Amino acid sequence: MNRHDMDDLKAEFDKFVREKCTVDESGNPVENDRDAGDAVDEEPVPAFVDELENKLLAPALSGVYLSRVDIKRISQALDESLPIKERKKMIKALFRHTNSKEWLRGAFDEINNHIDGRINLYRELSDTFPATKPIFGDHIAKAEKTKKMFDQIVMDFEEIEPTDEPMMV
Repeated sequence: MNRHDMDDLKAEFDKFVREKCTVDESGNPVENDRDAGDAVDEEPVPAFVDELENKLLAPALSGVYLSRVDIKRISQALDESLPIKERKKMIKALFRHTNSKEWLRGAFDEINNHIDGRINLYRELSDTFPATKPIFGDHIAKAEKTKKMFDQIVMDFEEIEPTDEPMMV
């Protein structure tokens, strides 16, 4: 690497620090464009989403691990576009504008497809390695319980009907 390349790299780094890592006089970070996306994450979500994310995203409770890529694939199957972020933020963004039981059922069916894939993998592993059968059996039971939770959420969901007068909700 020659001296000119090092100078260019240092100049780029200094520019990055000035634009993205600046602080005010009191040492607090200055708001930049990167914080603008977080405002969307603070929008209200339906009541079931907090409980859903707590149970669905904890493998100890749901029996399965859904990665960011899994959540992204679920959203693509629903013709939704989600940026890759933290899993909780992705789940909130996926269910933020839920307004019909039909869409909710479709979303849960797609999540069930992913859970069923994990269950099949657990069964295959427990058949191949019989000593792991109690462990995977526990995960399978939790996953089946999670799928039943989806049915209950759909039954309890109240659809939001559009009206002529928005304040008449």
